[in-house]
Amino acid sequence: MNLPFFIARRYLLSKRKKNFINIISILSIISVAFSTAALIIVLSVFNGLEDLLRSLNDSFDPEIKIEAATGKSFQTSDKLVKKVKAVKGVKLVTEVIEDYAYVHYRDANQIVTLKGVSDNFIEQNRIPQENITQGKLQLKKGKINYALVGQGISNTLTLAVDDPMFAMQIYYIRDVKGGTTDPSKMYSRMNIVPGGVFSIIQYIDENYVLVPLDFARELFNYGNKRTSFEIKIADHFSINEVKEELRKVLGDKFNVLNQEEQHKDLYRLLKIEKLFTFLSLTLLLAIGSINIFFSLMMLAIDKKKDISILASMGADQKLIRNIFLAEGALIAFIGTLIGLAIGGIFCWIQLNFGIISMGMESAIMQGYPIKVSWVDFAATLGVVTVITFLISSRPAVQAARFVSPEQL
Repeated sequence: MNLPFFIARRYLLSKRKKNFINIISILSIISVAFSTAALIIVLSVFNGLEDLLRSLNDSFDPEIKIEAATGKSFQTSDKLVKKVKAVKGVKLVTEVIEDYAYVHYRDANQIVTLKGVSDNFIEQNRIPQENITQGKLQLKKGKINYALVGQGISNTLTLAVDDPMFAMQIYYIRDVKGGTTDPSKMYSRMNIVPGGVFSIIQYIDENYVLVPLDFARELFNYGNKRTSFEIKIADHFSINEVKEELRKVLGDKFNVLNQEEQHKDLYRLLKIEKLFTFLSLTLLLAIGSINIFFSLMMLAIDKKKDISILASMGADQKLIRNIFLAEGALIAFIGTLIGLAIGGIFCWIQLNFGIISMGMESAIMQGYPIKVSWVDFAATLGVVTVITFLISSRPAVQAARFVSPEQL
């Protein structure tokens, strides 16, 4: 005769009088709850940081970037530009020359990334007007060239945008043959007036100076060479579809990158950090779940007599084992639900009220960014399920052994 599961479980656990066992069970629930909440909160912070980085980078980066597959530059021509523009979905093609340069302004100096862009760069709206902190959003006015300077560079050089009497002196080290003794042939120098200062994110603000394409081409002596094409996609077109079409048109000599691929190393590093954090907190969750093991082991020893009685009533080893597995799962399930609720409530509060600050006056946003993802909840439930099964297996097997073969 097989004893029904729920009847056997109710009989076995109804006489649970040991306060010590109950205390350990409660501690198990609390440890699982807090470990689960910590896992959800930390993963949500990583999601928020990734979203923040994407939004900041995407505001400055082109929707699609075309660069040489080998080397840092490629030869351009009207034919090549027309071929790119002919791809359906391409709205603007901005030619770019980008390289390192040395800037001198009054008594200050700095190494910068000088980015020469064609006249239609402003039309791409990658530097909104609200991001201009000084001066105007312009690269040319008549025949006069202007530079758009990052806020960090402006602070270092102490730029006076409203004083056109002082120009920025831009130096570029030439690739000269050995044995050249004339210092003037080792570098080129040009002057340009700072026309505006922009502020986007720290990395860009501290490195980039934007200038007209003709200015960069003359300074770097690039001729018809370009370091990249930056593409703006027309409305209602998919970036990935246009990217694939550009790859077909341009062939293997060019890399066609969307915004994520332009920073693939950064996003890969962030994902690796998130993975290792997830594994570390999973280990913490496993350690917290050890209390379930001790609780079930002591319960098995304490209920040895009751298990024998159940066996005489028809309970087999499988039934006893399932009862203890279900008890471990119930403790973990209650703790996990509480932890998910705590984590979810905390994330909601942080998202709406920003109770935990970034701790920096110059931070982009006041509170830590948060983004809740159902994938994190599903992954946490999956991890708890696996850990609970592994931890509960040994006590369940031990309890099943108390059913002697003579009683079956």
